[in-house]
Amino acid sequence: MNDFVDEVKIWIKAGDGGSGCIAFRREKFVPKGGPSGGNGGNGGSIYFRACNNVKTLQHYYYHRHFKAESGKPGEGNNRTGADGTDLVLKVPVGTIVIEIREGEKEVIMADLDKEGSEVLAAKGGRGGRGNASFKSSVNQAPRIATPGSPGEEKFIKLELKLIADAGIIGCPNAGKSTLLSKISNATPKIADYPFTTLNPNLGVVDLGDGRQFIVADMPGLIQGASRGAGLGIKFLRHIERTRVIVHLLDLSVPGLEKRYYSIRDEMGYHSQSLLEKPEIIVGTKIDLPGSRQNIHELKKITDRFFLISSINGQGIKQLLEEIWETLIRLS
Repeated sequence: MNDFVDEVKIWIKAGDGGSGCIAFRREKFVPKGGPSGGNGGNGGSIYFRACNNVKTLQHYYYHRHFKAESGKPGEGNNRTGADGTDLVLKVPVGTIVIEIREGEKEVIMADLDKEGSEVLAAKGGRGGRGNASFKSSVNQAPRIATPGSPGEEKFIKLELKLIADAGIIGCPNAGKSTLLSKISNATPKIADYPFTTLNPNLGVVDLGDGRQFIVADMPGLIQGASRGAGLGIKFLRHIERTRVIVHLLDLSVPGLEKRYYSIRDEMGYHSQSLLEKPEIIVGTKIDLPGSRQNIHELKKITDRFFLISSINGQGIKQLLEEIWETLIRLS
């Protein structure tokens, strides 16, 4: 099992309400004491809360069932049962909580996109009434009590979409992980073959003077990704949260124009909103032999692009300043 989990289905059940109590006063000098059965306590509810120190949904991959504590039953002497303790399930910031209803219908309950944001996912049952609460002028000694109501139970899908200022995208082996490792504190796995990056990686870029932004290295995209090919859906889902797209194109391999529009097509198939995000086009591996002869293909795509080498650092400072300025314009 990989450490990064960004989608999982679980079952949750809130606590049941405690039963009401049937009891009567039995003091020494009160031969006909009245009803004294207390109410049951309420069941604990279940909440999901977004926390910055939780990074993946891995915990929920291994543990799929969660129950909150039930309320305690009422007791004599009009003692109400203790309420069940609420259960707070912590998830990463950027988690969408979805209820799966009958017929596999999915209903979004909350988008927990800020630290501390939370949602009540399953409400605890109410405590039952003790016989003391049924006393009336016509029934001085009721011998009835009610059970607590059951807590809600649901099937839930948790879906994580990473939140980053800039998302580095490109075909497999375009140099995304290498660039991320050079500009941030992230340490992604790097090798010279496709799909080295199986999961998104996050890093913090520090430009000095208090200027910082978060960048994500997305898994490589191939044709058909919007229909699930390769690592497609994983890739496309996380792009939705980024503010700026940094599109890397490997200059050492001909066919830049075709690869560029192939990726843009897949993004559009997934969501037209992805095509509306600001995009910075970058030609990578400019240090390799033959790379410069392919620059003319970049010029067919746009008249504004950046040329970089993650090996010798060429052009990286200018690229980072452009990302920062773009983010400032969006603020």
